[in-house]
Amino acid sequence: MPPSPASAPFPAARARRLRRTAALRDLVREHRLSASDLIWPLFLRDGTGIEEPVASMPGVVRRSVDRVVAAAEEAAALGIPAICLFPYTDAAVKTVGCEEAWNPENLTNRAIRAVKAAVPGLAVMTDIALDPYNALGHDGLVRDGIILNDETVEALVRMALVQAEAGADILGPSDMMDGRIGAIRAALEAAGHRDVVILSYAAKFASAFYGPFRDAVGASGALKGDKTTYQIDPANGEEALRMVARDLAEGADMVMVKPGLPYLDICARVKAAFGVPTFAYQVSGEYAMLMAAAGQGWIDGERAMLESLLAFRRAGCDGVLTYFAPRVARALRAG
Repeated sequence: MPPSPASAPFPAARARRLRRTAALRDLVREHRLSASDLIWPLFLRDGTGIEEPVASMPGVVRRSVDRVVAAAEEAAALGIPAICLFPYTDAAVKTVGCEEAWNPENLTNRAIRAVKAAVPGLAVMTDIALDPYNALGHDGLVRDGIILNDETVEALVRMALVQAEAGADILGPSDMMDGRIGAIRAALEAAGHRDVVILSYAAKFASAFYGPFRDAVGASGALKGDKTTYQIDPANGEEALRMVARDLAEGADMVMVKPGLPYLDICARVKAAFGVPTFAYQVSGEYAMLMAAAGQGWIDGERAMLESLLAFRRAGCDGVLTYFAPRVARALRAG
């Protein structure tokens, strides 16, 4: 609904009265940001004692499992309720068949167990997609240049089950294959993992903003072609809503819009249409642009960071996956 007209004409009504002091502005603030709104994405790599910088994402590192555990402890101390794990997989174990994706001892599953042992109250989210394990860099299995849907769904189910068995609290299918939410939900129920949450990447667009992430997980060089046959055309809003409706009908508990800031209209429409827990991913390209501009002194990096995340809340998001998470939590704590 459009806003109601002012109850009185100027000068009886002066909007600036409520902007005059910090105390007044705080009293009438419509949306707030807190550490509890954040999920912190973390990149994994093999080894011990490693924090390896990601060149295209200033301030972001790939961590060995022991250092991920330390980051999880930091998240809990800062009041961040969840982390999300993404593996940088050694090229030696990447295959066309993506078998490493459902290896119970792969990097992600070892990290899940380690984090849950050290910080059991922290929610651990994982990624369900084949690109970190795929010699061809795609989220699905590939045959003759075609990304296979049904065969990929079978592989994703296997991947989801081993992650649930390892102790993941939230599974994040990010592959955009048709029917994968229903298949994963049915398999989880049958295996007794009834309480595992699915946060579906329901509205994931074929975006140009993912480049630094692909560097971080080592998928950039491997990718053959693009992902436009399974991710949503950035021009299509109605299609995005249909995908959200489909995933909810198949058993998703929460839904995500990805990328974030360029798709705030989709975030708002999803929340208004469905009223379900709605998340956005402030993706690597968004993060890198803000960091680059701040590094050049063109913007106030701290203010831009907080403003960008408040925009998600204003658009209706219940939470945001963001690489800024610990920095934001510290800034909010400092007041």
